[in-house]
Amino acid sequence: MKEKRNIINLFNNIANKYDFLNHLLSLNFDKIWRKQAINLIKKDNFKYILDVACGTGDFAFLAYKNNASRVIGIDISENMLEIAKRKAAKQNISKKIVSFDTGDCENLKFNNETFSAVTVSFGVRNFENLDCGLKEIYRVLDY
Repeated sequence: MKEKRNIINLFNNIANKYDFLNHLLSLNFDKIWRKQAINLIKKDNFKYILDVACGTGDFAFLAYKNNASRVIGIDISENMLEIAKRKAAKQNISKKIVSFDTGDCENLKFNNETFSAVTVSFGVRNFENLDCGLKEIYRVLDY
């Protein structure tokens, strides 16, 4: 749990600089990777998406722009979620279509087989218990 608290603190502290740093440090490849992921799941007629470790919401917004019916983004960092919510408001995106909430990948608060796709862009590197997080993702995926 100490490691998770450290991750929360880290991302709360860098939230305002996260997008800039992510684009800079990846040389903007993060944008290409998101598009590639969307293209992969679009083939399967994705409707209801859970974006785990959603950060500031970039993947959720891209899914929305690619005709996802509903996207829920969860993250353990409140500050990252606040930025995602501000971005959604600025883009006038309805909370009924794209919403953000606090959530932990190791204890997802959703029913079994709920989502047609579950994504984790970069957050998997920060899962405290990778096996537990992946099992939870598999549990809520309607495959």
